[in-house]
Amino acid sequence: MVVSHHLSAEGPLFSDPTLYRSLVGSLQYLTITRPDIAHAVNSVSQFLHAPTTDHLLTVKRILHYIKGTLHFGITFCSSATPTALIAYSDADWAGCPDTRRSTSGYSIYLGGNLISWSVKKQPTVSRSSCESEFGPCTCCC
Repeated sequence: MVVSHHLSAEGPLFSDPTLYRSLVGSLQYLTITRPDIAHAVNSVSQFLHAPTTDHLLTVKRILHYIKGTLHFGITFCSSATPTALIAYSDADWAGCPDTRRSTSGYSIYLGGNLISWSVKKQPTVSRSSCESEFGPCTCCC
């Protein structure tokens, strides 16, 4: 996907939503071994109920990326030395232009091997960028 380009529900509807759903479903299956496309597939899967032509263009862009990166995927490398457990997390603040909800995610590595990852849209609207990363304050609000 284009960096800082957020999909919206606005625009002309795509004429064959069944084709769109089929393509996105296949891409969702592929994310099991291709976490590099998880964010983009998550974005296009939010519009399964009413896809637009812009959404189809984004799906085509993902397919074009996959065609050029067929050698990518999850690999596990053995190591004789003890390895470190490293975790990364991030969130955007009000990244969805339609609902203003944030998306957060994490990835966990054991050595150089990706062992767990997740991305999800948060259930509530965050009032600040700090709240989008750590969740709403429960101590005083």
